[in-house]
Parts: sequence; structure tokens; C-alpha cells
Amino acid sequence: MMKVVALVSGGKDSCYAMMKCQQYGHQIVALANVMPIDEAQDELDSYMYQTVGHQIVVSYAECMGIPLFRRRIRGTTSQNARIVLDKYEVILHSSDQIAPVGVLHPLEYHLEKKLVPLSETDNDKINEVPVGESNLVHEVVGDFQDILEAASPKNVMMSNIGVETKQEIHISKSKKKNTFSITCWLQDASKTSVDLREDLRVVLTKIQLLLSENNLCWENVLYIHLYIADMNEFALANDEYVKFITQEKCRFGVPSRSTIELPLLQAGLGRAYVEVLVSDDNTKNVLHVQSISEWAPSCIGPYSQATLHKDVLQMAGQLGLDPPTMLLSVGGPTLEFQQALDNSEAVAKCFNCSISTNAICLVIYCSASLSSSDRVSVNNQMDVCLAQMKLRLNNGSKSNTPGLSDPVMLYILVPDLPKRALVEVKPLLYNGEDMEIPTRVTKQDLCAKQAYWGFEHESWHNGCLQKCIVGGRICAAVISITQEIVAKICYNESECKANIQKLARAAEFCIYLLDEVLLENDLSWEDILNLRIYFSTSPETSHGVLSTIFTNTFAEFAEMSKRIDKDTEPFFTLVPILGAGASATSMDNILTCELFARKF
Repeated sequence: MMKVVALVSGGKDSCYAMMKCQQYGHQIVALANVMPIDEAQDELDSYMYQTVGHQIVVSYAECMGIPLFRRRIRGTTSQNARIVLDKYEVILHSSDQIAPVGVLHPLEYHLEKKLVPLSETDNDKINEVPVGESNLVHEVVGDFQDILEAASPKNVMMSNIGVETKQEIHISKSKKKNTFSITCWLQDASKTSVDLREDLRVVLTKIQLLLSENNLCWENVLYIHLYIADMNEFALANDEYVKFITQEKCRFGVPSRSTIELPLLQAGLGRAYVEVLVSDDNTKNVLHVQSISEWAPSCIGPYSQATLHKDVLQMAGQLGLDPPTMLLSVGGPTLEFQQALDNSEAVAKCFNCSISTNAICLVIYCSASLSSSDRVSVNNQMDVCLAQMKLRLNNGSKSNTPGLSDPVMLYILVPDLPKRALVEVKPLLYNGEDMEIPTRVTKQDLCAKQAYWGFEHESWHNGCLQKCIVGGRICAAVISITQEIVAKICYNESECKANIQKLARAAEFCIYLLDEVLLENDLSWEDILNLRIYFSTSPETSHGVLSTIFTNTFAEFAEMSKRIDKDTEPFFTLVPILGAGASATSMDNILTCELFARKF
């Protein structure tokens, strides 16, 4: 339940909104209203506010027994005119017998000066202003983007920013030039870390500097993964976050975001770990739900619900929140998970797509609070919900809409989620038109090209690999390395006695399979936007140990394959978790690689 102030006009809509607000359990503690300077005046023709019936608003407050705050409207529009339709047609939208709905389509029109109130001027003549002759009508020439960039230089706000810290800052950056990811973390900071605010400030400042070095700023960021060590400090994280990322700094909308608690300190890291996806253009389209509604939850932080960029929809992590009440769905993890999927679908519909037909990858974060039986229920509910969504689409107007093949599914076990949720869904969707998969490279070609570390393609490799390919340009893939897979690839037991040797062999196998996926779809390592390597924390698998293993393995691969540059900065992100797997019932992978690559 929330305490709210209701903005009322005296009309039916604001009154109905208050009734719905109370129906969902919220408490209205005050009323607010804007009114004309002259109380005797009814319709102010106020250009922005409805004022008809403002006199009755006082009675609202008296009936409800709550205070009313009013403000008089001052100022006027620069052009006191109305649009007059000379020619139009009515297009019937709904032929309902009780309440038919039509759309008025203007064909010809002109501007006409309105009567100006006597308090302002004695001139009450009406002058017609034909469209095209008014000095207020201008034709915009040139590129809209160039005008915006000229009006707002990107690097002004970053010119004198530096990082002052005793902690060891590390970064990784993918290789693509126009769209890439940056990850920043504090290494060996588990003992020197002071608090979340300081760690997050250091990390965001470093990312801001890297953006500036690439002639970019926060408005170029599409998506942010915010990992924190303690979900009890979620509010503190938001407070520090908005010192860097605000609506004012992001003219095209704040980035979408997912916030997860991870075992960062156990992995030898600081209390904040941030990954950002960046583009050097401003063609993104964001959905920023801020108000309470019945169709989708409002954002519980300074982020957008979804960001569409070049046909790929990056959706913020969706919790099982009931939109009108903003409370987690009651009835257990299954209903909470279903609500999270329903919320994801509601957001997807805003972009004319569905998670049942357009999903490339679905990442489901599961709280450690879930019991074994709850995980089975969540796993089963996924299939049920997707089937129901497809059925609704088939029964609707989109029955002939082609869909993607099955999306990549990744379940990740984490210590905690925002609002103590049990599950969080993070969908990645494609809403373009070309979904066909052209044939690229054959297995025979792969065998000829690949001969690394003694691996050759075998049929059982498909059992640990999920992939979704879109139009030969977009690739999402997940590789799951379990104990059984390690046993198969460590056929020389003398070389895989120690755990670190097994991890090194697993790293080689992961890179071999990822290279196979890229080659098979005519993609390069430079096409990768994200490469996350999830690992379960333990004394033997710290972040530092795995970082050394994968850095050395990629260096060997660069020497053998010549497909990546040697001696470049890391382009992979190591993410410590409690567990991961292709289903909620078996989140016991030793390593999990999540790749997203695309050609532009």
C-alpha cells in the first residue's frame, strides 16, 4: 500500500482514478488542483489543464476529509489560436451498438485566432491564419540527430572527473566499435571495501571516464547490469546511481536495468559490479513506466522498462509485481513467476512482439530462498505460460506471424532479488521482420578450420549447447559445463587431477564451442556484444583464478587461430553466482558461458 496525492480536476476521469486507486489498497492523503486566476471563470481554455468544474473540487476535500492544495494557473500560450477543420472524414473504429467509436481524420484545416479575455486585451477580433503563412510554422531541414548533438555537446559534464581510490579497478570491454559492453569491478577489494556507496561511486566514475574517452556519455548506454553484494542496500545503490544517471543526462531515455545480489565479497570483489551496453548512436526507443497502472509495473528504480535498439529489445528485469498494487503476487513462487512473465508480455506488446514468439534469450534469476520443489514448479510453469501466450496469439490477429525457434533458457541461482522476490525474468527479444536462418558453414568446413586443444566435433556437444540464430545476423548461445561434461573432456586423467586443471580444460572447451558457433553462422569474435562466464564461488574458483585461466586460454587461442588479436584487454565478464543451468531443477553447472553476438 502507498500513500498518494491525487491530482483532480473536477471531471469524471480524475474521480474514477481515485476510486481505482482506493480499490487497489492505496491511501489518498491529499488532493491537488490547478485553477484559473479568476475563480468565477469556468473553462480557462488552459492549453494544458482541464478547469471545467474546478469549483466542485473543494467539495471533494470536504467529503473525503483530507487537505486540498490548489495553485492558480498563470501565463498563456504564445499563440492563442485553434485548429479549424475545413474537411475531414470519420473512420469507424468500432461498430459497437451501444458505444460506437470513430476516428476523425483531418484532410484540410486552418488556424483561427481565439477570443482573448478582456482582462488581457480589448481586441476581440477574429483573424484567420492560413496554414503555411503564419510565421510560427517552419519546415525543419537537415538531420534531426545532428541538431540535437549540436545543441548538447556530450562531454561537457565529464571534463574534470577523475577516479581517486586505493582500490584496484579492473575493466573488460568487448571488441565491437559501434556497439560494445564495458564491465568494471574492484579486484581483491573484499578487505579494503568500505561500503556500497563508495564502491559504486568508484565503478560508475570509471565507466563514465571510459565513455568520455570514446566520445560518449550516459545517454548512449542501452542497458545496465547492476550487481551488488547486499540487497538490503538496494535503496543506497539507487541513491548513488542517480548521481550519475538521470533523465536530464539521458535525453533519449534512461537505460534499462537489472539489479541482482551476487556473492561478490566471497569471490574477492568489491560491493558493486557494473556492466553497461553502449551504442555510439541515439536511435534507441525506450519505455519508461513511472506511474501506477493496471497493465505493467512502474519502475522501482531510475531505469526504463525496456530499450529497443536496432530490432533488439533489451527488457529490464521483471518481478512478479501486481501492477496496480506494486506488491508481489501472493500464492507462492509459481504465481509470482507467472506474474513476472505476464508483466514481460505486457511490455513486449508495447513493441508489437511477444516473448512466446520473439524471445532470443530468457534469463531467469532464482532466489536461494526457493526450495527444490519450488524450482520444479517454476520450471514447469515456464512451459505452461509460453504455451498459453502462443495460444492467445494464434486466436488473435497475429495467428500468421512467424516466430523464432525456441529461445535460449538460462536459470541462475542468486542470493537475493529486489523486494525479496523469488524470481526475476530478463527477456531479450527480436522484433524485426527477417527471422529466416540462411545456411552458412557446414560441419565439414568446421572440421577443416578447427583443431584446437585436440577437440573435434562430436554429437554429444549439442547436449551442453543452446543457441538461437536470427537471420544469420544475431546469435545467442549458452554453454553449460557440468561435472559429466568435465569427465568427458578430461580424458587424460594425469592432466586433470587438480581442480584448477579441470577448470583450464573446461575453459578450452568453452572457447572451442563458442568458436564453432561463431564460425557456423559466419560471425567473428569482434561481433560479440556480451560474453558472460558464470561460475559458482568456492575457495578454489575465485574470480582472480578464473580470470587468469581464461586470459591465458584466450591468448593461446589467439596464437593458434589468428581469429582474435593477442595482447588485448579482456572482453569477457566473469560473474560469480550460486549456481546456473538450462533448467531450474539442475542449476549445478561448474561454468556457464552466455554469448550474444550480432552483425550490423
